[in-house]
Amino acid sequence: MHTDKIRCRFSLLYLLLGLYSVLILFSLTACAGKPLNKIYLMPAPDIYDAGAIDPFTDSNPIEAIPYEGILYATDRQPSNGEGKEPFYLNQRGFVLRLGVGKIELGEENMTWQEAREISLLKNRPGNYPLKVTDIKELGILADSYTVFTRPPGLGAEALEPGKSYAEKVNQKLAVSKRKDIYIYVHGYKVVFENPLLVAAELWHFLGYDGVFIAYAWPATPKKLAYFSDLETAAMSSFNLQTLLEYLARETDAKNIHIIGYSAGTRVVINALGQLALKYQDESKDDFREKLRIGHVILTASDFDRQIFGSLINAGILDLPKDTTVYLSELDSALSLSRWVFRRERLGQMWKDRKLPEEVIKLLWQTDDLVLIDVTDVEKAAAGNGHAYFRNSPWVSSDILSTLMYDLTPAERGLYNSQEWPIWQFPSDYISKLTDKLVERNPALAPLKEQKKE
Repeated sequence: MHTDKIRCRFSLLYLLLGLYSVLILFSLTACAGKPLNKIYLMPAPDIYDAGAIDPFTDSNPIEAIPYEGILYATDRQPSNGEGKEPFYLNQRGFVLRLGVGKIELGEENMTWQEAREISLLKNRPGNYPLKVTDIKELGILADSYTVFTRPPGLGAEALEPGKSYAEKVNQKLAVSKRKDIYIYVHGYKVVFENPLLVAAELWHFLGYDGVFIAYAWPATPKKLAYFSDLETAAMSSFNLQTLLEYLARETDAKNIHIIGYSAGTRVVINALGQLALKYQDESKDDFREKLRIGHVILTASDFDRQIFGSLINAGILDLPKDTTVYLSELDSALSLSRWVFRRERLGQMWKDRKLPEEVIKLLWQTDDLVLIDVTDVEKAAAGNGHAYFRNSPWVSSDILSTLMYDLTPAERGLYNSQEWPIWQFPSDYISKLTDKLVERNPALAPLKEQKKE
């Protein structure tokens, strides 16, 4: 009897410790701070501070955006305006709604030249706010209806929102140097506005060229919603798949790039896995030409590493031009996620840095999969080490130069070895990247020289 009581107490203690650890996980894995409709612009990528790139023109590029904002797609439920959420709720809406968000950058009285100069500073004198001020929904993408959501008597008018959305995309592509679409998929525990703001700041550092789309899946900004959001991510992956196919079919995009973050990489990876199964009977060249998926970039990926391996067997790497996975040993959120699930996360480094022989063989045999170690990179450990794609000016430089100039890891100045086929950042990374960008575009040389002076 005494032994049973001791066992019971130990069981209760273990349960309480487990619950406590999970609560810590919920606080650490938040992919944003408090659920507000405002963020502060991330630090300028070092490649801009070094003077290698100035993505802006003297005239305000925001004024040249035909739809005067940033495009979004969301499967959140619309708000009735009576609660805290002004635009969309933190609940499933099931169908995919398309629209344009209005973004305010900086203070209201700030000129474009002031905004341009401040945003390119690595060390700014103050915060540079971004805020969603309004949205205009175009309607539901008809392709996203299912047998459970399709209203009766739906006619040809259901196609209009999609047509209007595609027209806006094509109008912007027509006046862009890069005829590419960029899609940002956010992580866990954020409100609707967050992905629009993060997408806007990434687009800002791309000089507002091409088309940027914020994909806002219904993550719930509550600590105890982590596990329910797993099923929501699975549902949203079907809608992302639908959006990718629609954009490939109806727009003039040369490439469709995807940037996934944290739990949002589940949405991205599952969508690509579904597409791989759907097009498994077609040749690699045929469905790459049909879908036009360019770079897939996965940062701080909270995805089961073994499941990703199974999807590689299913052909997931054949869809995009390449898939880049950033890895870190300093990501506390992923460490706790691993503790909860008892499974290695895709965004983590292998234990003791020992790669399985099959992984080493795969990395040397294919250019379609790129693994990059950010452990020792500047500010990769900032906060809980989870949001390094925004916090580290080196990582953001690497991502943006990939998207802007289509450079390989070696061309960007990264290095690896026969013994360690994971790419790493050298100490003179920014200098090497700068030289490569000037070589690729000699017009950048004066900018580099001006910065030295």
